[in-house]
Amino acid sequence: MRPTVKDIARHAGVSPATVSLVLRKSPLVAQATRAGVQSSIHSLGYVYDRAAATLRARLTHTVGLVICEITNPFYAELAAGIDDVLDQAGWVEFVANTSESPERQSRFIARMREQRVDGILLAPAEGTTPSSINELRRHGLPVVQMLRRVGQRNGDYVSADFRLGMALAAEHLIRLGHERIAFIGGGRVVTPASDRAEAFREILQRFGLPVGPIVKCLPTREGGASAIEELFRTRSTAPTAVLCHNDLCALGAMLGLSDRGLVPGRDVAVIGFDNIPEGAMYRPALTTVAIGARAIGEEAARLLLRRIKSPEGSPESIILPPKLVIRSSCGGEATR
Repeated sequence: MRPTVKDIARHAGVSPATVSLVLRKSPLVAQATRAGVQSSIHSLGYVYDRAAATLRARLTHTVGLVICEITNPFYAELAAGIDDVLDQAGWVEFVANTSESPERQSRFIARMREQRVDGILLAPAEGTTPSSINELRRHGLPVVQMLRRVGQRNGDYVSADFRLGMALAAEHLIRLGHERIAFIGGGRVVTPASDRAEAFREILQRFGLPVGPIVKCLPTREGGASAIEELFRTRSTAPTAVLCHNDLCALGAMLGLSDRGLVPGRDVAVIGFDNIPEGAMYRPALTTVAIGARAIGEEAARLLLRRIKSPEGSPESIILPPKLVIRSSCGGEATR
């Protein structure tokens, strides 16, 4: 017969309640006691019946993680932060990549609901409608939106201050003496793109500089390279600095500049967004706005766990401050 919690308790010399706490990864158990119980579990070959525990607790201790662009290293860092927090709490996430398709997103969320996840962490795909978010809330499923906000601003949300990040980058270029500054890569109809573009216009207008050019393209390496081709068709009116929607777009822009015989950081300043590891390894190293992908993931996971525990609590909006990381791609002095 399969060993029970009572068998483990007798073997370890503790109460069944203590064994249950160990099985649920509760921090209330002393380390020495935990080690003894785990040793007894291993010796007796006990297997935790999670299905039965779920029926008792009405929680599966699983959440859905729905990401719009998992091939982007930024989202990999975001997912890593989420996984760290959930793992420490004894929870597990089901991960799905929508590839910016609302239809795929709907299918994945439906399947996650079938698996009775306790909540959803969502980086919404482009084109996500407010009704799809509201439907989840009507069904009583907690949802935390990350980076992109869809619908009313009264739900749980975790992101970075994209406007401040753009202001930091644009003001740095202006202090370096640049007057012809372009913005490329805001080709998605999502709040981070609109926030960056609006802040770009506001900063240049505040300093009395011409706004633009603004090239809307996908924020990818290919998009960045093609935007450079468009911007530098006429060298006399070409920008002396380029702000990019994200680091992938910036890396593509630097390749496009090199293909035209221009040296990033010397002939044209380039600044990205996200601070992915590849940017620091590039040559020239990429100046970027760090918005803390891992920290955003950690905060989002903690918020979802709080919401699952207290469904009727007041909605929270957590906005993390960005930091300008200056390297050689904008010709400024590098900082850590």
